[in-house]
Amino acid sequence: MSSGAVQGVRVFTTAGVPAEERIALWQEHNSAALMRLRCRTFADVQFDGTTVNLQLSRTRLSRLKAETPHVIERQSDLIRSQPEDAVVLFFVLAGEAFFYHSNGVHILRRGQLIACDCDRPFMRGFSSDFEELFLKIPRQVFYDAVGFEQIQAPLVAGFTDHQNLLSASLAGVIATATRTDIQHMPDEVAMLDLVSALMGGRERTDRSAYLVAARRYVDSRLSDPSLSATTIAAAVGISTRHLSRTFASAGTTVPQYVLERRLAAARALLQRQDAAAMSIAEVARRCGFTSVSHFSRSFAEQFGQRASDVRRHALWARIEAPSLGSSTADDCADSANGARFGRNQPIC
Repeated sequence: MSSGAVQGVRVFTTAGVPAEERIALWQEHNSAALMRLRCRTFADVQFDGTTVNLQLSRTRLSRLKAETPHVIERQSDLIRSQPEDAVVLFFVLAGEAFFYHSNGVHILRRGQLIACDCDRPFMRGFSSDFEELFLKIPRQVFYDAVGFEQIQAPLVAGFTDHQNLLSASLAGVIATATRTDIQHMPDEVAMLDLVSALMGGRERTDRSAYLVAARRYVDSRLSDPSLSATTIAAAVGISTRHLSRTFASAGTTVPQYVLERRLAAARALLQRQDAAAMSIAEVARRCGFTSVSHFSRSFAEQFGQRASDVRRHALWARIEAPSLGSSTADDCADSANGARFGRNQPIC
């Protein structure tokens, strides 16, 4: 068994464990880190699995990956002896899984989530090469955020941007928090506000949920010159006036935020190796600017350097230190935010 901390998260893997002990250790670890459960494989095969766990002040986040088909169960006897008193959300990133409960069965595929009560019996089965995100919320915390204590029946929803921007934003927060290559602690209050909005909780959804969703929408469409407060508000599901108040509560405006994100994207793009073959006009266009003069002026005001100077300095640095390599991002939005998720994808 391998277990350790990586930039604030705990990583567990069955790699290096004798084959006959792996499924038992997987059950033991996940029972302690996630929720009490029973686990078994479909056949006598070597089990391979990895989890990344992060405990916040009130909630627990995880990313799980298993290369072996298996089943987990929370049956009535286990619930009676070891209740969890919590609500959980599962977000399928790869593969597929079934969720069996008292009223039937759901088949979940990539880009779908299911929310359920931990203390209602269920069984889950997973395909090979399966990956998902996990969010566990204690019942009292869930009640404080949403306004009711239990989920009477499992809730199934999509979480790609074109299906539900709020659920996509929630998945994005969890996915970024459970990465091992960067350190990014999530805003737990905003995350719980997203849960409330997704669950149709309290009548008034806090602005932080809409702010997270709006920022996600902006970051996924920086190259679109038609991006505006109207299109953002429509995507989030609020009025433009409400959107303006939401950004004002964060100390900025919609146009200012869009401009800052586009400039950050342009700066990252100019530092890429292939930027030497791009004109400044091309960089501006790829980051959503319709006016090169407006881009150049705004860039200099924001960073105190001309765009051409940033590109030249980056080129010199690569010549002097060629072994350092360069970014391989595909577009300016990816350059601006390496943790961002694709427009119509659960994760990238």
